[in-house]
Amino acid sequence: MRLGRREPRARATRPGGGGERSPNPAADWAAAQVAEVRDDPLRRIALLARTYHGPQGRAPQHLPFRRAAMSFMRWQARRGVLNSLTAQPPGSRWWRAVNDRLLRDGCEAMARSGGLPGDPSSPAVALWTAFIHHPTARNWYRAHNASICAGYLDNRELAERESMPERFFLNVALLRVLYTHALVAAPKLALGRLAVLGRLLGDPRLGMAGVFLSLGRVLPDRYPPAEELRAYLAHEHRLGRMLDYGVIQPRLQLLYEWSACELGLPGLRDLVRDGNPTYAWSYEDRDVWTPPAGPLPRLLGRITAARP
Repeated sequence: MRLGRREPRARATRPGGGGERSPNPAADWAAAQVAEVRDDPLRRIALLARTYHGPQGRAPQHLPFRRAAMSFMRWQARRGVLNSLTAQPPGSRWWRAVNDRLLRDGCEAMARSGGLPGDPSSPAVALWTAFIHHPTARNWYRAHNASICAGYLDNRELAERESMPERFFLNVALLRVLYTHALVAAPKLALGRLAVLGRLLGDPRLGMAGVFLSLGRVLPDRYPPAEELRAYLAHEHRLGRMLDYGVIQPRLQLLYEWSACELGLPGLRDLVRDGNPTYAWSYEDRDVWTPPAGPLPRLLGRITAARP
């Protein structure tokens, strides 16, 4: 399937509407694409891959950016969070909803650039359109993270239904994607005196970005988590622990505030309090965000201290 001009125009009617013209064909077309793959993780991955081929099926400037997105989505599929709700074990309603949002926004932007009319159904669609026209690392992060963060904000009720270990890791996933964006767009905030390395480390077209987005080193391999949270914290990968507590945690409040402005999502400010993540998480349980004892996390914090 190409997201070319002829195919979207042929589907410019409301799905199931008997030929009735839709007020927003691009959004309806995107919603239909996501609905077709919703219960098949492999087809979800294939749909995401197609959005990086551009509206005419060939977009060499866009393709390198799908590296980070595809890696993260394949990890979700392996973990089982995108499984059908009738599968054994079933997937996660929260993860599926957030992934739906990412796919839908990307498909809608491609449909609009391929010729289907309709105003952007969300600010994230406009950011994806900006990326299509100007494929840079910063534009990719703005579009990708706007979709992901909007999914977080829109699905807090579903997040509250997840287990305590899973809710903890939802926060870890969020702070990681926000931090990797800052490496490219606000390197002084992300790395302090090492800011010159930020754009190289965070570029989604390069393998180094995978070090920061490698949630397989942090989150449980299968969904739902089978152990208590403390057990996972005790076995957390050393590199991930140093990154989260030594580098990211000391600048967390500033990171969320910067991200709220960068993405145009002021609701992100409500997901952190005094430097402690609070998405579907009680502030009273903030002890899990306390840096571990030892000189290395403190040393990393000093070396990469945020600069104005």
